[in-house]
Amino acid sequence: MARTAWFLGRRAQARKGARKEARNGARTRLPPLLFFTDPARTPDPEAIARRLPPGTAVVFRAFGAADAEARGARLLAIARERRLSLLIGADADLAARLGADGVHLPERSAHRARRLKAAHPGWIVTAAAHSPMAARRALAAGADAVVVSAVFPSRSASAGAPIGPVRLAMLARQVRGPVYALGGVDNKTARRLKDAGLVGLAAVDAFRT
Repeated sequence: MARTAWFLGRRAQARKGARKEARNGARTRLPPLLFFTDPARTPDPEAIARRLPPGTAVVFRAFGAADAEARGARLLAIARERRLSLLIGADADLAARLGADGVHLPERSAHRARRLKAAHPGWIVTAAAHSPMAARRALAAGADAVVVSAVFPSRSASAGAPIGPVRLAMLARQVRGPVYALGGVDNKTARRLKDAGLVGLAAVDAFRT
């Protein structure tokens, strides 16, 4: 729990933002925190999920692993016990089979958001975005929120050049929709995002045991 303590102050602020979105007509409840699993960097996501504060969402990224369904089922059981949400990365079919709470789409698949929400009205659908244009496109396509990366230098092999908190705040204002920050977000850097206008924070390494 110590590793996630840095998020707790942010949770209250993010929940206020989520309530404001709801008053403005948003149809979904957006979690203030997203834990992104990674096969190499978080090899035991179940252990991490058991320590997450209620209201957090786990974004399970299986990357085609043979045990994806079994591991997803274990994460879903923990999510139900801990009052978490479970989103499945990129695989809507797996999300439907498991009875998950939604999906997280890669940037290239963001155009599928509206169709997925029509088929699964209760789902949360988030999408990755690496530019203001991609963020606007994903939100226009029906995504409930965009996850923008990389904000700070990241250990992810796929992370691009970090955009920093100032450019992130500008992006959040420009797209006029719910934005999460991902990439190098931790106890120290999260404090630099408090005025960025975000709906929440996302991380991989910050949740590790």
